Amino acid sequence: MLLSVRGLKKHFPITSGFIFQREVGAIKAVDGVDFDIYKGETLGLVGESGCGKSTTGRTVLQLYRPTAGSVLFEGQDLVQLKGEALRKMRRRMQMIFQDPYASLNPRMSVGRIISEPLFVHNVGASKERTERVQYLLEKVGLNPYFVNRYPHEFSGGQRQRIGIARALALNPSLIVADEPISALDVSIQAQVVNLLQDLQKELGLTYLFIAHDLSMVRHICDRVAVMYLGKIVELATSEELYSNPMHPYTQALLSAVPIPDPDAERKRQRIILAGDVPSPANPPDGCNFNTRCPVAVEACFRKENEPELREVTPGHYVACHLTN
Repeated sequence: MLLSVRGLKKHFPITSGFIFQREVGAIKAVDGVDFDIYKGETLGLVGESGCGKSTTGRTVLQLYRPTAGSVLFEGQDLVQLKGEALRKMRRRMQMIFQDPYASLNPRMSVGRIISEPLFVHNVGASKERTERVQYLLEKVGLNPYFVNRYPHEFSGGQRQRIGIARALALNPSLIVADEPISALDVSIQAQVVNLLQDLQKELGLTYLFIAHDLSMVRHICDRVAVMYLGKIVELATSEELYSNPMHPYTQALLSAVPIPDPDAERKRQRIILAGDVPSPANPPDGCNFNTRCPVAVEACFRKENEPELREVTPGHYVACHLTN
């Protein structure tokens, strides 16, 4: 096992007052998340916008320091590490950001952007860094002589490839891909996903793949975790989750995925959820999904009766009172 996350929480304080600020509440962006990632696999993290997917990825990498919980990476608890010890561990973990336009410094050349991790961690001499940058550009399908160009000279898909090259610079074990294709044209998305899969096979990478495109997640991920309002409500292998969704929220999500078969599409039963996602600053008592769940019963609304993520069938975890 490469990564083990237990009881992970990230709460952002809500303050009041102009001069003497005091905390009056908290936005519970991530509120008690458990999952494991095995070496060489891709774990998908899906859910609606604002459910805490990106915050989970950033908290795992310690870009946000967690409010509570543990993150065991290669046997070490990252939450307990600080300073130089944490900086050394960062070589083993990297991130591909969602927006290829905002994640690259417009004042830096492509060569400088990709080699920056090598400078920060003092890896290699100048000539070795230059060779490494050219190698990485080739590896992601770009011309190695582009090193002196600037981000504005590239398309969105090419910029995302530069971001992938930067993430690979230090030979990481784990890459958190935070919706790496959502800002790209549909015609480019498949190319980037195929590139990520090829790199995974060749370099033995492990991915936490954050996305909201359920059909793409099914294609690329070995296992999938479904998130709702800061909590994981279902976790299973990709094949099992798509063929046998157990949580009402997962069933509603999958019912919205278009089917490329006119006959099957006509017969598809949509599950329309009522209302909006509650505020993470004031989540409902009991089950987080009870305000929109079409099958909720009295037990789902009890404050002391919050459902736990439990194994219902081998490898299939569900947080629902109505699942046996």
